[in-house]
Amino acid sequence: MNGKTMIYEKRTYRITAGKAPEFLKLYQAEGLHIITRYAKLIGCWVTDSGPLNSVVFIWAYDDYGHRSAQRAKLGADAEWQSFVPKILPYLDYQESVFLQPAAFSPLG
Repeated sequence: MNGKTMIYEKRTYRITAGKAPEFLKLYQAEGLHIITRYAKLIGCWVTDSGPLNSVVFIWAYDDYGHRSAQRAKLGADAEWQSFVPKILPYLDYQESVFLQPAAFSPLG
């Protein structure tokens, strides 16, 4: 990424109850190396409160145009296309929220 103010995408997946460990194991083993070709992973968390059974990722992009271009490349990646059907049975809900850092944020 180029050092200018970035945007962050917070992606939340609600996972079928009891299946988060399986989802994370599969995602790490088979999907993470694909998606990180196109987006910078800032972090991944499992919820302990609020909506339970959720996995939250934060991805960094240069800007909205970069995010759109990178997501298009990811969507066209044959390896990703083969991976996605493997995780769909785990997903009950998905949400994507874009975050822009405040001027004083350490992640700019």
